[in-house]
Amino acid sequence: MKKSTTFTKLVQTLLTEEDVKQILQELKYEDTASKFTASQLLLFFMHAALGQWDSYRSGVGKAVTSGLIRVCYSSFSSKASDVPYELFKRLFHRLLSKCNRATKRHLGIPKNLLLVDSTTITVGKTRLPWALFHGERAGIKLHVAFAVATEQPVQVIETVGSAHDGPIGEQLGDKDYILVNDRAYGKIKRFDHYVRENQYFVTRIKENITLVKPRSLKRESAENSNVVEDMTCYLGTPQSQSQLRHRVVIFKDDYGHEIRVATNLKHLSAEQIADMYKARWGIEVFFRWIKQNLNVPVLFGTTKNAVFNQLFAALMTYVVLRWLYDHSKSLIIACRSMPLIRFKELMQENQLQAEWLIAVTRILDKYVYLSRLDNPKVG
Repeated sequence: MKKSTTFTKLVQTLLTEEDVKQILQELKYEDTASKFTASQLLLFFMHAALGQWDSYRSGVGKAVTSGLIRVCYSSFSSKASDVPYELFKRLFHRLLSKCNRATKRHLGIPKNLLLVDSTTITVGKTRLPWALFHGERAGIKLHVAFAVATEQPVQVIETVGSAHDGPIGEQLGDKDYILVNDRAYGKIKRFDHYVRENQYFVTRIKENITLVKPRSLKRESAENSNVVEDMTCYLGTPQSQSQLRHRVVIFKDDYGHEIRVATNLKHLSAEQIADMYKARWGIEVFFRWIKQNLNVPVLFGTTKNAVFNQLFAALMTYVVLRWLYDHSKSLIIACRSMPLIRFKELMQENQLQAEWLIAVTRILDKYVYLSRLDNPKVG
């Protein structure tokens, strides 16, 4: 490399060559390249997300100015298609486990919230013939479990765009969290299952679901409350009805529309339940952020490996930026603070201010030190 950027050093600290080699061995994939290896592909795709490159061809020119090796765009393209995307998927979840060792912020609720939803990326059907979606469009989905406390994804499942959200959402449950999700995940039998499995949830229910034998719950009236009703009831018609009674909170959103959510949380106020559901907006903000700032909708390749390698690299870029930003910000005085988008831009340009560079260095040094304590054989 002609030069090394802050972002490159950051990625290589958190995702080492040994991480890549170990997973490749597990996948029984032999990386025969001597120059443009799988590790280099990871750096290329993460820089592509950071710098919002538009294609393989334009990216190879920008790669050199980002401190990466010089390759032709056909090498970039063929490598992206050849490397199994399971590598980047496993690296993504390994990165999450590393970054989540940091202390989480505590919320004034029994457990942290886990927002579950999906986002769809569509292109013309000729681009992704293996992922036909609707009409003349092809598409893929990222199903995400997103932790409110850390503003980080916890788990991601990739599918074609035609996959239904509900069944995938079941795989994203986690008893360490309170699940918060929308109507697509509101299956009556699933609510009964959650209660039996001690999985806390707050899920919006569809307008056509019947509330059977409702009983109003006593509650203290709160000033300026948007709650219309708090009750327990059975859900559905006799042909498809819940076996258990569920709590249902009905409240109005900011536009005066009534929203009904089912939950198995018993010891929180109706207002708190309503606020939990409103927190679901956090995952929409996350989807919008990665699409606007990490070039997620612009797919370079057409094969499954190329597409999902690029997307998991973009998600890793977000995790790295968010993790480093949140931890560095705590070391910066208020007048020198900046929003995440500005931090991302300066990181891309390799022009972080001195205060932030010092903070970043301290965070990385602390990470390396703790990693060596966890694994004394390393380093």
